[in-house]
Amino acid sequence: MRGFGELEQAIMDVVWAAESPVTAREVLERLNRERTQQLAYNTVQTVTEVLHRKGWLSRERDGRAFRYRPTKTREEYAASLIDQVWATGADRTATLVRLVDGMDDAEVAELRAALAARRTEGGRS
Repeated sequence: MRGFGELEQAIMDVVWAAESPVTAREVLERLNRERTQQLAYNTVQTVTEVLHRKGWLSRERDGRAFRYRPTKTREEYAASLIDQVWATGADRTATLVRLVDGMDDAEVAELRAALAARRTEGGRS
């Protein structure tokens, strides 16, 4: 698996931010609010269907349209990208050190808290 293309990422950002399932037309309207070059409905509909076939979106019929919702979280997507890095044979420790070096103090504190919580949960299993 590789990362999303630019439009796939933009569509997923809209779907992830939505409070409820969205239609391709609603995605289009939200995307076009922020763009100088407007997207066509067919383009958004096609890419939304591609994301559905790839398993990133589920859909349910709503009249003549479909409503889409994410099947995975943004965090699961990010973790899948990291898994791809591990699959390349990169030195995990060196990669993690570079990642942590790019974090600010608050992010490092959050990471420490998450690791401590994981360690505590693991001790109870």
